[in-house]
Amino acid sequence: MKKKGILVVVSGFSGSGKGTVMKELLRRYDNYALSVSATTREPREDEEDGREYFFKTREEFERMIAEDALLEHACYVENYYGTPKAYVEEQLSLGKDVILEIEIQGALQIKKRYPDTLLLFLSPPDAQTLKRRLVGRGTESMDVIESRLSRAVEEAEGIESYDYFVINDDLDACVEEVHELIQGEHRRVSRSMELIDEIREELKEFNK
Repeated sequence: MKKKGILVVVSGFSGSGKGTVMKELLRRYDNYALSVSATTREPREDEEDGREYFFKTREEFERMIAEDALLEHACYVENYYGTPKAYVEEQLSLGKDVILEIEIQGALQIKKRYPDTLLLFLSPPDAQTLKRRLVGRGTESMDVIESRLSRAVEEAEGIESYDYFVINDDLDACVEEVHELIQGEHRRVSRSMELIDEIREELKEFNK
């Protein structure tokens, strides 16, 4: 029997290392698909359309909202972000575990639409490490960094909505922990009822 993929949402403060963890997870294991989000923000120097994000104009993005072509969408630091629906549904049907790297507002929208979604929240070990990482990236002005840190204060209030809280201090350990949490989710009884029912039917043969 073909195993259906699990929808996994990974969130975390900006600067928590979500992107690095996801890239390493996909490099090590072939059973994952990373959903590419759409956004209206400008691409950074090393980013390509369709790889890190689908870069859209505000008009294009609002058309996608109107056509219900997104699983979720949210506005973050004055830009839209959202998850195109078609790719996610296709990969799940192929048995891939689909990872959505999105923020808390979008994560809760997904959970409402798909209640069996696994929600993981990544965090650095402390607030000072978070600030150091944001400054160390060197890609944003201090004004933007300050707005991201202010947003982190709000995001911290929603962490209890998630299933697991994962500290990203050591990349290798964090990647393995995320992998184990997702694989453990496959073993939940509620996700295995089809197979359990098959085994129950087969066992009835012994009662004859």
